[in-house]
Amino acid sequence: MSTELRNFLALSYDELEDLNLQAKEERKNRVAAHKIQEKRIKYLTDEKRIKAVTVLFSDLEGRLHMLDYDKKFLIKSWDNLTFDGSSIRGFTAQRESDLRLGMDWNAFYWAPADFFGAGKVLVFGEVIDKDGTPYTADIRGALKGFAQELYKKEGYTLNAANEIEGFLFKGQDAERHYPETGKFEYVNTGGYYHSLPGDPLRLFIDTTAEVQRAMGFQNEKDHPEVAPSQFEINYGYTEAVAAADQIQLYKLICREVATKMGFTACFLPKPVAGVNGNGMHTNVSVSKNGKNLFWDPKGEEKLSKFGWSFVDRLMTHANDICLMLNASVNAYRRLDPHFEAPNQINASPVDRGAMVRIPLGNENSSRVEVRSVAPDANPYMVMHSIFKTGIEGEIAKIKNIRQAGRYLPDNIYTALENFRAAAWTTKILGEGVKNRYADLKEAAADRCPRALGTLVKGAEVQFHHEVYNQFLWNMF
Repeated sequence: MSTELRNFLALSYDELEDLNLQAKEERKNRVAAHKIQEKRIKYLTDEKRIKAVTVLFSDLEGRLHMLDYDKKFLIKSWDNLTFDGSSIRGFTAQRESDLRLGMDWNAFYWAPADFFGAGKVLVFGEVIDKDGTPYTADIRGALKGFAQELYKKEGYTLNAANEIEGFLFKGQDAERHYPETGKFEYVNTGGYYHSLPGDPLRLFIDTTAEVQRAMGFQNEKDHPEVAPSQFEINYGYTEAVAAADQIQLYKLICREVATKMGFTACFLPKPVAGVNGNGMHTNVSVSKNGKNLFWDPKGEEKLSKFGWSFVDRLMTHANDICLMLNASVNAYRRLDPHFEAPNQINASPVDRGAMVRIPLGNENSSRVEVRSVAPDANPYMVMHSIFKTGIEGEIAKIKNIRQAGRYLPDNIYTALENFRAAAWTTKILGEGVKNRYADLKEAAADRCPRALGTLVKGAEVQFHHEVYNQFLWNMF
């Protein structure tokens, strides 16, 4: 169909990067929300080439949802956007289905037209309950509220960066076809750091990195990972809510690029038995007035007392929060000590089997790396549970708590028991949301064999929260 009559916004990648970095800087500098709102609405009004605004939000399990609003409608009605919450798993019941979407105008992105469509911009939404308060099952809203409260009370800025691993498999929708085929096919078998400049994995990584760069990710490095056909694309540190937004965008970009190439980008923690799984190592720190509170040149491993207390609280509540960091049946295949699995509840500067690592750092880069996180976890729940636990959790009176010889669960049912029994998880999520989340995890687990065994089962892929849809869920 001819497009010559259309005049929709399609900017160069350099122009996109400039716009996205400017918006990112405004977000970092905490420019007043009302000023950003005025600026964005004026931009949408003046820029005639924009046809639609894509509003993004995530459900309780972390699955990303997108709604396209006509631009002219959104400009008039942005403060009264309703949607059916009963259609979103973990949100409202059918009898009380109406929810609202508010605009987080700070979280505004210009996206490449060749992957997202011409004439579109993206903005993250905030789910609002019928009474106008933040919706409790919107974990992004909970994280944002917690971060704002800490900044107001203590002056703390929560910082994070994630190392997200994935696999590139042959064919589109490879995960949905897995119950039929029983296997995933690699596009590359080169392994760590090894791929030729023009092979499919390298082309995928290069293209994805280009899109991320255009969207202001501030890329650092990218490479094939240890397992065949596995990749990792690293980008810069930022504030925790923005970091979680970038995780959602990262996976969205990877999936879109892969689909256009005829492949599937897969973020199951362990899609193939016998090779390394996918992790999402989560690097975190806390700063105040521009000073990194985790840095102490005289501290043990150059980590401050504040930093070590953060680690000790994570060690104390490691089993309590495990289900929030490892949210699927498949995730517990990854916690296998034969493949550098971070299943030991300890902290170490060198042991890659430790749940928490203390990387070599300096005044700017000193941080704590939580290695046990799976890439399919709700990123907002990951950030919320790690930061709230590290700052406000308890410290158990266990001798040598950082080398106590304890282990994370090796199956989701044990993780569920720990999660349900813990008073701390109620403090993080609230009783209602906690129970709803646990019920969702249990419902999916009950559709899969209880014993993991040595082969990845079709059910643990088909009923995975990032894969299933209504059609697949009904095939039981």
